[in-house]
Parts: sequence; C-alpha cells; structure tokens
Amino acid sequence: MENRAQFSSRAGFIFAAVGSAIGLGNIWRFPAVAYDNGGGAFFLPYLFALLTAGIPLLILEFTIGNKYRGSAPLSLARVRRGGEWIGWWQIGISFIIATYYSVIIAWALAYTYFSFNLNWGSDTTNFLIADYLKVGDTASMGSFVPGVLIPLILVWVIVLGILFAGVKKGIEAATKVMIPLLVVLFTVIVIRALTLDGAVEGLNQFFKPDWSAIGNGKVWVAAYGQIFFSLSIGFAIMITYSSYLPKKTDITNSAFITGFANSGFELLAGFGVFAALGFMAAQQGVGVNEVVQGGVLLAFSVFPTIINELPGFQQVFGILFFVSLALAGLTSLISIVETYMAGIQEKFNVSRAKAVTFGGGLTAIVSLAFATQNGLNLLDVADYFINQFGVAMAGLFEVIFIAWFAKQLKPLQSYADAVSDIKLGAWWRISLSIITPVVLGYMMFDNLRQNLVGDYGGGDYPREFLFKYGWTVALGAMFFGILMSLKPWKGHDLDYESEIDEREVG
Repeated sequence: MENRAQFSSRAGFIFAAVGSAIGLGNIWRFPAVAYDNGGGAFFLPYLFALLTAGIPLLILEFTIGNKYRGSAPLSLARVRRGGEWIGWWQIGISFIIATYYSVIIAWALAYTYFSFNLNWGSDTTNFLIADYLKVGDTASMGSFVPGVLIPLILVWVIVLGILFAGVKKGIEAATKVMIPLLVVLFTVIVIRALTLDGAVEGLNQFFKPDWSAIGNGKVWVAAYGQIFFSLSIGFAIMITYSSYLPKKTDITNSAFITGFANSGFELLAGFGVFAALGFMAAQQGVGVNEVVQGGVLLAFSVFPTIINELPGFQQVFGILFFVSLALAGLTSLISIVETYMAGIQEKFNVSRAKAVTFGGGLTAIVSLAFATQNGLNLLDVADYFINQFGVAMAGLFEVIFIAWFAKQLKPLQSYADAVSDIKLGAWWRISLSIITPVVLGYMMFDNLRQNLVGDYGGGDYPREFLFKYGWTVALGAMFFGILMSLKPWKGHDLDYESEIDEREVG
C-alpha cells in the first residue's frame, strides 16, 4: 500500500492545479501582453502556443508526477539519475519566487484595507511609491515598512497553516473554496466594469486585431512566454501536485481542463481590465493607449485611480478587486511553497510538520527583505531575472532532458494513454521534442543577448545591484540544484517506476 498523501478526487486536484496556474500574472500581465502584441490577432499565436507547448507540458509534468510518485527532484531522478539536479533547480526557483510573491499578496491585503476609505488619495502612484512602500535608493535596505510587514506576517500564517493541514485537508480544502470565490468576485468586477462609460472603447482597443503582428516572430515568442509563465510549468509545481493524484487518474483530460480554465480566466481578466481602462481613458479625455499599464502599477496605481473615478460604490469595487488579487496570489503561493516542502520531506526523511516549519519558516524570514524600503527594487530585479533565466531556462532543460537525453517521451505517452480517455498522438512528441525546445531556446538566446548588451531597467539600477540581486539569484538557484543532487537518497527506491508499470498499468 502507498502511504503518500493524495487528493481525495480528480476534482480536488484540478482545483489545486487551476489555483496554481491562476495567479497575479493572469490579471496584470496577460491583458497588457495581448494588447502590445496585436490585440485580437494575438489570440491566434496564443492558442497555438497553448496547444503546442502549454497543454503538452502540462501532460508531461502530470504524467511524470503521477507515474514516479515523488517531488520534482525524486521524480526526475526516477526518470533517469542525471535529472535530479533539474528538480532541485526548479525548487530553488520556487523558493526565490515565494519570498517576494508573498509580499505582493501582502500589498493586496493592505490595499483591501485602504479601499474602505480610499486612503490612496488622488495621486495614486505617489501614494504607492512614497507613502505606502516608502521606497528608498538601492544603496541600503532601509528600515522595515510596517504597512507591508504586518500583512506579510498574516500571509505566512495563512499559507503555512494550510500547508500544515496537509494535501487533502489543507491544499485541497482551501483551493476548493478560494477558486470558486475568486471566479465569482472577479466576475462581479467584470460585470460592473462593462457597465461603465468608455468600457466598449476599451474592449474595442483590446480585441481590435492587428493582423500584421502575426508575421512578427516576437509576437509568437510573447505568446509562448505568456503560456509558459502562466501555467506554472517548469518550476516543480505540477510534478509535485500530480504525484498526489490517485493512480489511474485521467491525466490528459485533466491537463486540457487546467489549461483551458487558466486561459478562460485570462480572457475574463482581459475583459475586466480593458473595460476599466476604457472608462479611465474616457474620464480623462485621452486615448486608451495612453492609460494602458501592466504589472505592479496596473494593480496598485491605475486601478486605485479607476476606483476613485467610479460614479458610486468605489469602496465595494476596491475591496472586491484587491480581495481577488489576494486570492489569486494565495492559491499560487500555496502551490509554490508545497514544491519544496515535498522535496525537503523526501530528501531528509522528515515529517511534513518539520518540513513546513523549517522550509516555510526560512522562506518567511527571507521574505522580510522585501518588506523594507528597498523591497520594491529588490522585487523588480529578482522577479525579472528568476523568471527570464530561471523558470524558462529550467523548463528548457527539463524538456531537453526528457525528450533527448532520457528519451522517455514514448514511455510517458504510453503511461498517459493507459490511464486517459484522450489518446496522445505524434503532435505531443513533436511539440515537446522540437517546437517547445526551439521556442524556449530562442527566448533564452534573445534574453541573454539583450541583457549582455544592455542592463535591465535601462540604467535605473546600478550594475552591482543587478549582479547581486539579479544574476546571482538566478545562477544561485542552479548551483543549489547541483549541490542538493550530490546528497544521496535514503529510504526511496529510484527504480520505483518499473514496479508501477508492471502492477498498475501494464
């Protein structure tokens, strides 16, 4: 009998997987990326990327986790001994992301509180930078910012409390509540935004197709990048979550549901964001193109401005929006932290409680650096480098390792087909062995070229700062992966895969 923790059902797993995929990027990244890359025309390369990279990679990671029954390092070691370090590299990436992702959720909680009295005033950007975050220069960390520190502690109490409760009573129970609540709240926001003056013009700008963009290679790379970063693939999450699936679960169908649910929420977010931006442009008498923003400024500067200009119920709209942000962030953060909780448990043969206490506690302590006056600068640089030279590169190494070194695509396809109603064809192997490596490889080459020729931020950050908190962080995750793989496993059979094939599938 297997003692590994499990989700109670496939539905519970899908809620957790969708919760991981739907995060802050769906709300503040996708609408701006789509708008900047051809508007309505962007959906063609986006759909192509979903079907040739997103869903194939989800199927791959779901299959690896379900077949090899371990965290990312253990599962990849069971695929082939040389793969373990990639799993630890991905866990290192997850650790770094968790340290600053938690702080953004803390901002969302703080802004939920500010929404009651619209504390951000009329100059929302100045309030964010100077009054709330109290951003200083990069020369020193500065002091802690109480308005960030207090909600950050609350975030970690919530997340670690859920993880202490375990897979079924913690992760599954929480995401079954959070995801439906998030969808309901954000749907209310979208409906309200669609009734505002100027909303139609905002949507026209969002969906208006620029078909000439289809011939631009960078638009296709942007589509693949959005799919890759949005679906939580390439940094250990989906392998870990699928290892908690009951055996003989329909893997392929679960991947399609997860992929399309994530894309559906991104489209919903696009409706809401651009309807609201259309309203803002109409109120200010400018074009929609002049108010389009993405990232932190969209959520914490542009949206407070939009809320200020609403004809009524500003406080309610603000609370709904920032609670939605917090929920989207929490479901993703839970999955990110779970990746290294599982890795620590298995590598060091410790209880879940000890793994959460030490692993989660260390993450919470490191995250305090982002609650200082230098926190926004640290976050901006760490997020850029760990995503561009961590997540994407680790995903590239994983695909190449599975397809070309371990040569496991056909055995994995056989396993997925044996437990799934939808059978995989040659498109799956071609997508993973050729299309995805070529696109991700080009992304890496282009990113390296741009960052070696010019510095990130266009000179806003000193080179020493970029090296210390950018390049060092990204490369450090890789070296962490190599070092952790040197420690031998105890109490885990690295040949476990063959037993499963014979008893459960074959």
